[in-house]
Amino acid sequence: MPKKNLGLACLVLICGCASANPAISRTVPASGVELLTRMHDAYNGKWYKTLTFVQKTTVARANGVVDTSTWYESLRSPDRLRIDFGDPTKGNGALYTADSLYVVRGGKVTRSLGSGNPFLPFVAGVYTQPVETTLRQLAPYKFDLSLIRADTWQGKPVYVVGAKSPEDLDSPQFWIERDRLQPVRFLVKLSPAPDAKPNDIRLESYVPVGGGWLATHVAIMEGSVVRQAEDYSEWKGDVALPPDFFVAEKWSDSPHWHSGQ
Repeated sequence: MPKKNLGLACLVLICGCASANPAISRTVPASGVELLTRMHDAYNGKWYKTLTFVQKTTVARANGVVDTSTWYESLRSPDRLRIDFGDPTKGNGALYTADSLYVVRGGKVTRSLGSGNPFLPFVAGVYTQPVETTLRQLAPYKFDLSLIRADTWQGKPVYVVGAKSPEDLDSPQFWIERDRLQPVRFLVKLSPAPDAKPNDIRLESYVPVGGGWLATHVAIMEGSVVRQAEDYSEWKGDVALPPDFFVAEKWSDSPHWHSGQ
């Protein structure tokens, strides 16, 4: 089971139109670096600044217990994700960057870790920041960017980076839909245990939001078992949020977009 509640595996946002962009090349990139560069170049300058949405989170524990909760998520591109767990007025949540995590309880930072959200570089950063920054953020996850192939996923053409063949489901890898350059699948280890297998994270049911896209259903799997499901509602792009809203030490200083408090 995932050791982190990432709530963004959640955030996959791309492009500003509902149909495939004819300007995007359909040839297989020579490497993962070339693919990331295409993703950046296709949408740089078109991306929205912020996104908010409500997330229904369903966690299926190994003992058979199923927990359901509501999270309130806020993204600031390229590299800030705030998650309020439950009632935002309680001040409980987490702030992710690409390389750090701050845990907040009662509006106060109670813990910080030097490990961030592995999805942020894909769902926001790659489209708005220099490719070199994205590469640096991805380095800890050990994707082999020299390995790339064309494949299909759920009936659509994709590029797979990090694995030579469909049989390899153990290597860290990411799957990018070809026509709109949307991430649709990741295989990465979310557990620090040395013998842990990669989790299979699937991003589905995209809708256009502002200048981009949002995957409104995300499944985080262990083998064939969905351990965490995320379903989104009330999404809005380019919401006016003050800079302090994404500062963990100032968690409760600004009114929350959902509660107004």
